[in-house]
Amino acid sequence: MAIVASDWAAISPVNNVAPVTIASASIISPTSFLTVLTGNVAVDTINPPVPHGHMLAIEFAGTAGVSAAGNVKTVKASVVGMVMLLVYNPNTQKYIPV
Repeated sequence: MAIVASDWAAISPVNNVAPVTIASASIISPTSFLTVLTGNVAVDTINPPVPHGHMLAIEFAGTAGVSAAGNVKTVKASVVGMVMLLVYNPNTQKYIPV
């Protein structure tokens, strides 16, 4: 199945969309390739912006990190200023930290 242009535009790192800043929470909904998270709450679940395989970049302004309590496959800690890449596998419906 072909990926529609609007889906590519939503997650493309070259789509000229400014990074979105949201509060760190157990469930987040990124709307751009790069998302800045404030706060120190670990992310359990990421609502995928598109249904197919993709990659997201999360910049941590705090020490939140990700847990494996939701749709993230493995736990990964973060430090302030760290960017974590996460690859979405639509077959398992999980994000895998790179």
